[in-house]
Amino acid sequence: MNDKMIYTMGIDMGGSYAKGVLLHYDPTGGIHQVLDKRTEKIRKRNPKDVALEMIGRLLEENKLEEKDIAYLASTGEGEMVEQKTGHFYSMTAHSRGGIFLAPEARTVVDMGGLYVRAIKVDHRGKVMDYKMTGQCASGSGQFIENISRYLGLAVEEVGEMSLKADCPEVPSGICAVLAETDVINLVSKGLSTPNIVKGINISIANRVIKLLGSLKAESPIVLVGGMGMNVGMIQAIRELAEESGSKDYSFLSHPDAIYSGALGAAVWGGFRYFKLKEKQFVFVA
Repeated sequence: MNDKMIYTMGIDMGGSYAKGVLLHYDPTGGIHQVLDKRTEKIRKRNPKDVALEMIGRLLEENKLEEKDIAYLASTGEGEMVEQKTGHFYSMTAHSRGGIFLAPEARTVVDMGGLYVRAIKVDHRGKVMDYKMTGQCASGSGQFIENISRYLGLAVEEVGEMSLKADCPEVPSGICAVLAETDVINLVSKGLSTPNIVKGINISIANRVIKLLGSLKAESPIVLVGGMGMNVGMIQAIRELAEESGSKDYSFLSHPDAIYSGALGAAVWGGFRYFKLKEKQFVFVA
């Protein structure tokens, strides 16, 4: 069996963004090297075209061809990645990606566009247990994106804006429609944008803390997914954990949090590639 390093690629197709990672996978137990990464806003484009374009750019910019990729793994809406070698369930991919970004973590919180998942993992990133929010969008990244658009903010500005709050007011609506109505009312009352944004972050953070308690989460806890890069959200989670008496929780963040799914898919793709090679070797022998 060939133990040389190989190229793998992970493509995470979300509802709003596509994320791609090109990985140099080391089967000897060494550190896998991220060679390149990209995000693409899907907008109104055909997601299949977005995936195709992303793969092409990752290959072109690294002077590679499709045949050079030993395993092209998809996660998320995998049917949108027509060239994939195989597909990995989103929770599996984000768990492994979380451990890639923070090897010491024992709980991964996937804060995605549609829901939030708290996942208890072992040192390999294997899922041991999990809890997740319902399908209500008011606890998701998509909700923050919608509200930021209404407030005239780029989604990248929301985190820093939240840090400027001095008297946040938390929306009372549980579902997305009611919560958005609350936000509109807060704007009409003259509440400042930082206080509105911080209130939204607190609302979502409260759901995260409840999930962690229900899961009996173990520290350290790494926050991944698009909202895992929102510094205001991270601050709100840490503050609520302390207020709720969960002071033993240690929260980790990473600047590449949005790539957790794509990273995990790329790593699992390399693992599966060599497992299949191993079976072929045994069969031939």
